[in-house]
Amino acid sequence: MSKKVGFVGVGRMGANMARRLAECGYKVTAVFDVNRKGAAELAAEIGAEACTKLARVTALSDVVITVVTDDKAQLAIFTNKKDNLLQGAKGRAFINCATISPKTHVQVEKLAKKAGAASLEACMASSINQARAGTLYLMCGGEKAVFDKLKPLLIKLSDEGKLLRYIGQAGQAAQVKALVNMVMNINTAGLAEGLGLGAALKLDLKTLMEVFSQTGANSRVLATDGEDMVNRDHACFFSGAHAAKDSGIALKLAKEQKLSLPLAAASLAQYTKMVKLGFGDLDKSGIAELTFKGRGKKK
Repeated sequence: MSKKVGFVGVGRMGANMARRLAECGYKVTAVFDVNRKGAAELAAEIGAEACTKLARVTALSDVVITVVTDDKAQLAIFTNKKDNLLQGAKGRAFINCATISPKTHVQVEKLAKKAGAASLEACMASSINQARAGTLYLMCGGEKAVFDKLKPLLIKLSDEGKLLRYIGQAGQAAQVKALVNMVMNINTAGLAEGLGLGAALKLDLKTLMEVFSQTGANSRVLATDGEDMVNRDHACFFSGAHAAKDSGIALKLAKEQKLSLPLAAASLAQYTKMVKLGFGDLDKSGIAELTFKGRGKKK
């Protein structure tokens, strides 16, 4: 419990993870975000320092948790020549939670080792509410010894460890996460088509969703997104833009393995269309805007 924890990337996920750890008795010493105002507000709330330099986060922390947007952002915080997390990083540990390509996680682990630090990927298959409650589903990749050392902290983010999984070496957890999101995205796109066609047929959608839930059409996204699709309530928990990014990661892995995944490709095309139409900042349930008659324009 004595470990000092820093955060890089304190948007809705990172900020709620920081709140959770502070609530559990960890000393969250430093936060950093390109949104300086948001970082300052969170720092004031939990008693941390809002850092303007990445190296300062490292200096104030034993463990640094990173929650950034993509591969480019992940590499930048570790490799920027003027300021990065590996400056003075000897003996520190980094827990990287972004959904990024497996090869980037492998690269970060190598960079951390070179600097005398440790790195672990902790890929999340949950959303904002779970981050705040400490019930994230975490899939971890990296050296087992590093995982074991960081496990007490990770347990507090994953329902006392019930939702914590060690997958394997660096990159492997990211591979699993890519597949989780690929399948989720396919299911979401399929549900949007089923409900869109049901609406066009003038079926009662409440009854239709009930039948879906009791048959082979059931899925987790029916519970999380079904009503939102019908009601056009697309408040963002996981954006269409992120869905496109993550399906793209999975398809790149498939290409490397010389596999054809037509359903994943089709759902990527739909999420890409969402982004092009200006719906990328909506929740992934916003894919229903492409399938219901009379939609396609922002509400």
